[in-house]
Amino acid sequence: MRRKLTWVVLAIAIATPFIIKYLLSLQKSPELDSSGFVNLTDVVPDAIIEARYFGTYNFVGARIDGYLEPVVLYTREAAEALRAVSDDVKARGYRLKVYDAYRPQCAVDHFVRWGKDLADSMMRQYFYPDEEKAYLFERGYIAERSGHTRGSAIDLTLFDMATGKELDMGGVHDWFGIESHPDYGGNPETGEYTGGVQITEEQFRNRMILREAMLRHGFKPYDCEWWHFSLADEPYPDTYFNFPVQTLGK
Repeated sequence: MRRKLTWVVLAIAIATPFIIKYLLSLQKSPELDSSGFVNLTDVVPDAIIEARYFGTYNFVGARIDGYLEPVVLYTREAAEALRAVSDDVKARGYRLKVYDAYRPQCAVDHFVRWGKDLADSMMRQYFYPDEEKAYLFERGYIAERSGHTRGSAIDLTLFDMATGKELDMGGVHDWFGIESHPDYGGNPETGEYTGGVQITEEQFRNRMILREAMLRHGFKPYDCEWWHFSLADEPYPDTYFNFPVQTLGK
């Protein structure tokens, strides 16, 4: 009996480090922890969602890795700030239309693979007709890291409730080109339209309506995309998350 007990104790002693290692492996890494995120429409119910990367109308032309449902996820802090933006623009007759917010790292990796496949130019005429795909990395359109992956960046536009259409911004979401820059056609710091470009004064002013509302409520702009903003005081500045986009709390 004593010998049998000795073997049991020895077996437990040998197995314990492996058991501990296994249990630790079951714990979520920070990159897979969605506890600080919310379903955007739970906090901003007036937002219109068009989840571009769940569908195929995007610059890749396919559903992007990591997008399991046509929903938008956002950090709780950013969503609360966006609710203030929504209330602001709603009072002026608009609603926010959101294309993307949190983006998992596996989706960014998908973009990178696509960017390196120079033979795949299926969507070029719709999103980058004036750009050579070989230069998309060099010009910053594709990168191996994205602020979206930290959970507090967002791509959006304005929906005009009077016309039932998106406000005319003079360009589409994810258009690769200088036409998407906030300073294209004017000075975004002063709101002055300077002209001499392909967008009209009205289109430039519409971009400024969105920009000014976002800045009033704690967001900062991106100098290459009129539709892209990030919460200035983002809660996870060093974490690149990689959990899938699907409804939270199921």
